[in-house]
Amino acid sequence: MRPLLCYDARCRQPPAAVIKKTMKALVVRQPRPIEERPLELMELPPPEAGRGELLVRVRACGVCRTDLHVVEGDLPPVRDRVVPGHQVVGTVAGLGPGTSRFRLGDRVGIAWLQSTCGRCRYCSRGQENLCPDARFTGYHVDGGYAEYAVVPEKFAYPIPPSLGDAEATPLLCAGIIGYRALRRANTRPGCRLGLYGFGSSAHIAIQVARHWGCEVYVMTRELKHRELARTLGAVWVGDAAERPPAPLDAAILFAPVGRLVPPALEALDRGGTLAIAGIYLTDVPPLQYERHLFYEKNVCSVTANTRADGEELLTLAGEIPIRPHTTVFPLVEANEALRRLKHDGLEGTGVLLVESVAEG
Repeated sequence: MRPLLCYDARCRQPPAAVIKKTMKALVVRQPRPIEERPLELMELPPPEAGRGELLVRVRACGVCRTDLHVVEGDLPPVRDRVVPGHQVVGTVAGLGPGTSRFRLGDRVGIAWLQSTCGRCRYCSRGQENLCPDARFTGYHVDGGYAEYAVVPEKFAYPIPPSLGDAEATPLLCAGIIGYRALRRANTRPGCRLGLYGFGSSAHIAIQVARHWGCEVYVMTRELKHRELARTLGAVWVGDAAERPPAPLDAAILFAPVGRLVPPALEALDRGGTLAIAGIYLTDVPPLQYERHLFYEKNVCSVTANTRADGEELLTLAGEIPIRPHTTVFPLVEANEALRRLKHDGLEGTGVLLVESVAEG
């Protein structure tokens, strides 16, 4: 089936009067290559909202490379079966005991970080993304490739009314991770920033960076991604490992390709920082100290996000405003959407439309 294009939904869905007895969901039971279509369409009981939780009727769910890592087994399975998806936009269909932030019918988002312990040394110092007991949506708990999902109210995000359902989904992971990567790379207003890879996260990060007045240099192998980068304001675009024409103050590696770490470090100016934004990365080749790290060059990773990252990014998204580029698929075409993602066949972010299933 061909993807649906240019979907935009800014209207709020009224509160659901009746919650279905069963729901459609795409489930992975045995991770394997996406070309083998490992996601199975199943009928499951809808989840129930426990204390402090919201039941969300899913309207749209973004397709993320982390979903691909879950489906193909790059991230080791932690459950016998799981519903992937962690860039979820929907409406509150049920309120568990002890909830007070949202009302029935409110539009909310569910992101990758599903819960933390709230007590450990990392949570207490504002680094909840490093919590050893953190749980993640679409991995430890079922996610948004389904008609309904559950989220702790404290980890749900209000969605700005200026954003449609489909265009809001990538902000909940690609956007948040891109924003955190910008911060981790010490990106400053007006600096020279390099982006290696130009998929879902990078095409949002460039909009934030341009808002800050940065000169953005993009390195990517795909011609269509290069064209999108130019459209979004890149001052220079080259091949994935090509040396940019000016030394970089900051750089972000979005592509999960370890061999790009050395050329990215070589491209940094003295005192520059490279942030690696993926949850998965192939092996990094040996580094030479003087060539890659001397003159106080820095390299750091990005691990998940904090709720503060999400709140800041969503506020900024409404101010800029950020306009994600999306290619939309019906929920049942999730295998095809992930296959296209794997082979760089998407422009911007793939989004699964769930509302057509939920209302059909």
